[in-house]
Amino acid sequence: MTDIAIRCEGLAKRYEIGEREAYKTIRDVITDAVAAPFRRLRSAALRSSNGNGSQDKPTIWALKDVSFEIKRGEVVGIIGRNGAGKSTLLKILSRITEPTRGSVEVWGRVGSLLEVGTGFHPELTGRDNIFLNGAILGMKKTEIARKFDEIVAFAEVEKFIDTPVKRYSSGMYVRLAFAVAAHMETEILLVDEVLAVGDAQFQKKCLGKMDDIAKHGRTVLFVSHSMASVQTLCERAVLLNRGMVETDGRVDEVVTIYLSGQLPELATSSSPEGVRITKATAFWSEDIGIHVEVSFTSPFALRPLILGLLISDELGRPVFGTNPRFDRHESRPESMSVGTVNVDVGTTVLRPGFYTVSVWLGDENRDYCSVEDSILVEVGGKVNLSQPALQNIGSVKLPTVWTYRVGEPVCELR
Repeated sequence: MTDIAIRCEGLAKRYEIGEREAYKTIRDVITDAVAAPFRRLRSAALRSSNGNGSQDKPTIWALKDVSFEIKRGEVVGIIGRNGAGKSTLLKILSRITEPTRGSVEVWGRVGSLLEVGTGFHPELTGRDNIFLNGAILGMKKTEIARKFDEIVAFAEVEKFIDTPVKRYSSGMYVRLAFAVAAHMETEILLVDEVLAVGDAQFQKKCLGKMDDIAKHGRTVLFVSHSMASVQTLCERAVLLNRGMVETDGRVDEVVTIYLSGQLPELATSSSPEGVRITKATAFWSEDIGIHVEVSFTSPFALRPLILGLLISDELGRPVFGTNPRFDRHESRPESMSVGTVNVDVGTTVLRPGFYTVSVWLGDENRDYCSVEDSILVEVGGKVNLSQPALQNIGSVKLPTVWTYRVGEPVCELR
């Protein structure tokens, strides 16, 4: 038996803008599951643009020539900026969508948690959905029954297990969805950013479960914006950038490359109306703080120009956001169609670390285009990446005054 769990060769995925993806039905997935435990997906050759009627439609390549191998028992983090192709890759591996070209080979049953409640039927109870998801994964009823109590206990939904899941809160939904995916006896588990949902206690519980899964020799692909979680769980990481593998190696080395911003310049962002962000950069200095510079062009005047920005920490938590609606200033012109906006944000209370800056461009009517979670900036000089960010409580360090009084406590009560 091969020691390879997943092999991708020349994988590419093209979308036509405005085209609806033809996803598989539950019946299709159940039919495919009969072929478990060995599945092989070979895509059709890329269609010629001549004569297919689509040559004039705008297209975007979500993945381009992606190749790698994952061995059995490996826990691999898939990281990258928004739009890098991470979710598309997991959808192909889960057989939700097919590649445009290239091939994927998967050895073993695959359990996936790509979105909260993926595969749940809202009219069915939690109990019924557990058995339905198990059947989709190709498991026998006896296998599912053996894990049932453990799944329910982990999800903490005992009182509501016979209630239709459409009545569940979002927290109950994600707890049950993760519990089903993590406890089913699949050889490969694909997890896409689900830990961003739910409270801190549940996230910690999920990380513990995934660590347990890894120790039992199952293969895990973990997509996350939380570099601390990736470093905690994974020994290896694959960094995607603009649909291609930028680097693949030890998790600490790959995370350092990602967080240090050593990636090619961002692609420009534009809207169907022709409003275009041509440049978006940021840097930090002790004197200024975070300096953001955004250049743009527009075929019509923006009246008035509104540039919004959001600063998030390396765990994806918002730290600060502003725009001229909240932060009024006298120097803003009444209208602009081309130009540059500079914003300085003080960082005296920010802890040292890596932060991302998102920017939006619009006017009083709407937002036209954006660059989200892609502008990386390091605050406070060199950061020790071997120290997980979770050791800090929050992203800001507020001034505090501590006083101690040694001796007998003062009692003023009569």
